[in-house]
Amino acid sequence: MTEIILDTNRENGREFRTVTASTKVTDQELAELERAAARHGVRLGEWIRDVLFREAKLSSEALDGDPEMVEIIGLQMFLTRVLSAIACGERMTREQCQELMRNVKANKRRAAQDALAQYRNGGEEEHHA
Repeated sequence: MTEIILDTNRENGREFRTVTASTKVTDQELAELERAAARHGVRLGEWIRDVLFREAKLSSEALDGDPEMVEIIGLQMFLTRVLSAIACGERMTREQCQELMRNVKANKRRAAQDALAQYRNGGEEEHHA
């Protein structure tokens, strides 16, 4: 577990950082990172730290399901089922439509999480037997 020292850094009012997380890069990659940090007007270490935490926050939010993405996936689920029925010459009863809506509401968040995970893993579509 990470130890946090309770004294604050008097210079900028934050807790001391006591643990290092590192990675190896090539000379060209280091130069690219340094240019990016310089464009933002901050030291390389601060820029890297900001990027890492921003990405960590985004990925944890994505797992919870971005509300817009959840609704888009819900619409996709609904339209796919309805248009599939229409294309096959079928008609939906009121009860079937209401059941479809209940199903979409119950499953759209999980479906959105699955879709986001699929995109993060290279975008390969799953093939169902």
